[in-house]
Amino acid sequence: MAQPSTENQDEFWLFGYGIDSSGTSLLKKQQKLIIIGKQDRRAPGYIDGYVRRFWQASEDHRGTSAHPGRVVTLIDRPHYDCIVPPSTPPPSYRVWGAAYHIPQQHVNEVQEYLDIREVNGYSIQYAPFQPASREERPIEKCMVYIGLPSNPQFLGPQSLDRLAATIWRCKGPSGENRDYLFMLEEALKDLGDGADDEHVQELAKRTRETGMASGENGATLGDGFSIEVAIEKVTSNSKSSLKGTEEVEKP
Repeated sequence: MAQPSTENQDEFWLFGYGIDSSGTSLLKKQQKLIIIGKQDRRAPGYIDGYVRRFWQASEDHRGTSAHPGRVVTLIDRPHYDCIVPPSTPPPSYRVWGAAYHIPQQHVNEVQEYLDIREVNGYSIQYAPFQPASREERPIEKCMVYIGLPSNPQFLGPQSLDRLAATIWRCKGPSGENRDYLFMLEEALKDLGDGADDEHVQELAKRTRETGMASGENGATLGDGFSIEVAIEKVTSNSKSSLKGTEEVEKP
């Protein structure tokens, strides 16, 4: 994977928008970091021009090669507008998450770590970041790992009901796929007003309904559920390409 420039290492910012492989959230405030405490600042906020969707397959994170789970990626507006039906209600094209500033002395270490973590279909992109607090200045260049539509794990649009059924039944080395979804839903709530994600909320609702219809327990998370924070983006770290594509459920 091509390495991003480190010319201005004092301004190295990383945007997180999901849940990492250990089940910890990139979005919450507690500072227990998987990247060994390498960040020195955290700013909740958003990037514009993207949507967050559960359109990325996960074979060794929240699923298996036989039964791939589903994890989030970001799709930019031009790609999204091309692959969804024209009748689809337009989204907000705003994705909430948190940006982390990495001090100069840790930049190379963090980049190397993330390049290893993000090998399964994710690539480095950059986007302007707007902090939620107007007292903080915008970040012109924030690094974000995205599973582009060209990567083999990208599945594209799927009906929410079929997606919910897949998420309910799948699990992988990192745990149940449904827990990944529910933890992300809870983490977004903690970001405050305006951070709601309709796709995540509706998918979580339908996944719970799928669980209740199946007669199984554990379809909801209690109010006391606690999520630790990591500085990793959502990804599965398999080096294999997507297998069993005939099993992928499409609308």
